[in-house]
Amino acid sequence: MGANDRVPPDLLSGTVDLLILKSLAGGQRHGYAIAQYIRASSGDVLELGESSLYTALQRLLLNGWVSDEWGASENNRRARYYRLTAAGRKHLAAQTREFDLVVTAIQRVLRTV
Repeated sequence: MGANDRVPPDLLSGTVDLLILKSLAGGQRHGYAIAQYIRASSGDVLELGESSLYTALQRLLLNGWVSDEWGASENNRRARYYRLTAAGRKHLAAQTREFDLVVTAIQRVLRTV
């Protein structure tokens, strides 16, 4: 897929939290690394804008699904690192199951003549 085939950030509003939680399942990341992970793992189709990303991270912090701490980035700059909490792992598992059900239902509808 080319650059013009990317899904705009506003279409991701229902799945941004799920994507961020999944990106943190393998360990802590700073915001830019989260966005890079989502973009790369989607084959350059999904791209989160800064406002969507940081708004969602604040929501995830408030819900207790992620925690944060300051540290040094790869280029020795101060960066805020986010980590999945135990509650976040449970929420990720539940939301992944729900998302799979919804996607399966949508696929059924699309395949119906």
